[in-house]
Formats: sequence, structure tokens, C-alpha cells
Amino acid sequence: MCSDPGASVCKGFGGVLLGLSKTVVDRGNPPAGVALLLLDPKLSPDWRPVYRLLTSLVLPRPIAWVSTRAADGALNLAPFSFFNMVCANPPTVMFCPMLGGPSAQPKDTLNNLRECPEFVIQVVGRDLVERMNLCSGEYAPEINEFEVAGLTAAPSRVVSVPRVAEAKAFLECRLTQIIPVGEGSGSGSIVLGEVLLIDVDDTLFSGDLVDAELLDPVGRLGGADYCTVTERFVLQRPDPQSVGRPGRE
Repeated sequence: MCSDPGASVCKGFGGVLLGLSKTVVDRGNPPAGVALLLLDPKLSPDWRPVYRLLTSLVLPRPIAWVSTRAADGALNLAPFSFFNMVCANPPTVMFCPMLGGPSAQPKDTLNNLRECPEFVIQVVGRDLVERMNLCSGEYAPEINEFEVAGLTAAPSRVVSVPRVAEAKAFLECRLTQIIPVGEGSGSGSIVLGEVLLIDVDDTLFSGDLVDAELLDPVGRLGGADYCTVTERFVLQRPDPQSVGRPGRE
């Protein structure tokens, strides 16, 4: 079944029929045929092709390398590319662990946060990306990813969860909320945390800002692809006064 009943072609994505419809539309003069792929996720019997398509469009994604601790003291270190900041007052960040596999088991990170509501986000630089990738495996809860990746667990400044000593920028956070989204395999949770401390190596600064080239952060793309910051440009936002919204600075 296609999402567009008038579609000329209904094709699969990743081997699973998704309701991807290929239609031809006219643009410009003279007319030019342009093939469009239209996706209605509700028509997919499987969430994984939808995931692959979404993650190849929503990019580049910053990576939260999250350290947590279970009630028994077991440590966990895992990367999440569904990550961003929420606001600055109070300073709040979010990351989103998914439920994977047929049994839709929560990540160890999520279980740990329910037991010990603190975490540290390490910014992933290019120099640590291979070791970060080692932490992405689906290890048993008792496996310490710090040890798997050959990393040093160092004491944090204000939270009980350790940080990665080899990293150069940290956000020490207190859990404020876990919001479940959806049910079953492929669903997830929004984890909100208040940033209690921002700790950055002073060699990364240029003036009063962190220099992206010195930080050399890694972003996630689709599939197994990653990226770094290779080109920058400056683009100033319209001034509130010039658009008739004074007082919005």
C-alpha cells in the first residue's frame, strides 16, 4: 500500500516496504520531471528503515558521551547522538536513549540514571572517537566501558559519577526528568538534565568562546559515517530593532 494512491511507483527502503511513493511533478518552464520519495512511517511494519532514513536526514548530530553509575557502583559509558541543549536558565541538556531489540530493553544508561540520578557528558573530540566507538557496543551491565576502551575514570567536581580523564570538555549534570516516548522496540526516552558544572580545558578557548577547531568535535551522520568541523562561516541574525521587535535581545 502506498501513502499516495496516485503514485506511479511504490518501492521499499532497506528491503522493507515503507509506502515510499515516487511521483513526478512539473517544475519550471519548460516542465521538468522530478522524482520525489514520500514516506508515511505508519505504513512501515518495521521501525528500523524509518530510523535509517531519519538519521540520514537529521544531521550532523552532536554526540553525548555519557558516564553513569549504578546503585552497586558499576560504571557505564555510552555515546548518544540524539543530543542537544534545551535552555540556559536553568542550563539544561537532553539526550535520548532508544529501546532496541525484540524485547525493547532499556539501555544500561537509563537504568543507572533511575538508580543514581547524576551523569557526565563528555564532548567527543576526533582524538577520542575510536575509543568512543568501542563504548557503543551492547555490553552486559557488569562490563565497564572505561576499561573496554582503555580510558581513565577520574573523579568529577560536583557529581558522584566519574568523568573520562582523557576528554577536554565536560558537563556535569543532575537528572531532572525522564520522558518516555512511544512503546516497544524503536521507542525511546527524553532524558533532561540540569548542568551543574561546565568544565573546559583552557587551551580550547579563543577569546571568551571555545574554538571549534581546537575542540575538534565529532558529529554523527547516517549509517556508520561521522564528521568533523572542516568549514566555518559567520552569519549574523537580524537585529530585533530592525525587524520591529525591540526588547528581544
